[in-house]
Amino acid sequence: MSLKVVLIDELRDMYSAENQLVKALPKLARGAKNPTLKLLFREHLAETKGQVDRLKQVFAIFGEKPTGQHCNGMEGVIEEGADALDNDEEGPSFDSGLIGAALRTEHYEIAGYEACISMSETLGMKDVSSLLNESLKEERSAAKKIKDAGKPILKAASQQQGESAKKVKTGKERYSATKSKEDERDAARNLKRR
Repeated sequence: MSLKVVLIDELRDMYSAENQLVKALPKLARGAKNPTLKLLFREHLAETKGQVDRLKQVFAIFGEKPTGQHCNGMEGVIEEGADALDNDEEGPSFDSGLIGAALRTEHYEIAGYEACISMSETLGMKDVSSLLNESLKEERSAAKKIKDAGKPILKAASQQQGESAKKVKTGKERYSATKSKEDERDAARNLKRR
């Protein structure tokens, strides 16, 4: 398999990821309690739509269609955002969960764009690298804006009174807790094998 084929697969993954975000960001914007956070999610939706268009331009350069691959990684990250929206926390603590989910999303995208840019630069495709770098700059800026907006929210959440440890209640939470214990156990086994 050539690097060009790998790059096209990676770009299809990014295309899927961005399209999933176009559907998810409005939900985060509606769910956020903090007005600044709401606005950031709405603004990033417009940027994300532009990133989808940019990826279409990249595929036109390759003479390829952008479809055909589903980004499972982004699906998982978006699911975490959906979990944060379902959280029964209130006020700043609720928005803190959205901040965490949004930052994971941005960093996932940043990693994807950096990989694609490295591949396109290796292939000498400056036009592709240039388009992808525009999206990478937007993702980095979005992450910084979320972190900056998050500082007062996290500070306010740290001063909220509440339970120190939430009891597992739903089936989904029980499943997640079980999987977490399994992951921890498997990781410990792998460390012992070294």
